[in-house]
Amino acid sequence: MWNEKNNVLEKTFEFDDFTEAFSFMTRVAFLAEKHGHHPNWSNVYNKVTIQLTTHDEGNVVTKKDRDLADAIDSL
Repeated sequence: MWNEKNNVLEKTFEFDDFTEAFSFMTRVAFLAEKHGHHPNWSNVYNKVTIQLTTHDEGNVVTKKDRDLADAIDSL
């Protein structure tokens, strides 16, 4: 479940190992390019934390963020 706090949508994904986490990040990168919207994210071993906000709208959560979040969840 995505959490909305302080004008950011955030979710942490957990995988079996680093390779799975990195593979997920690669797939998200292609989605982000397709959507023309790029996340703030971090990776520590098997966990990937993604934060979405629309910078060019004043750092608030917009439809662009919700659409990308839905696309990420569909992976």
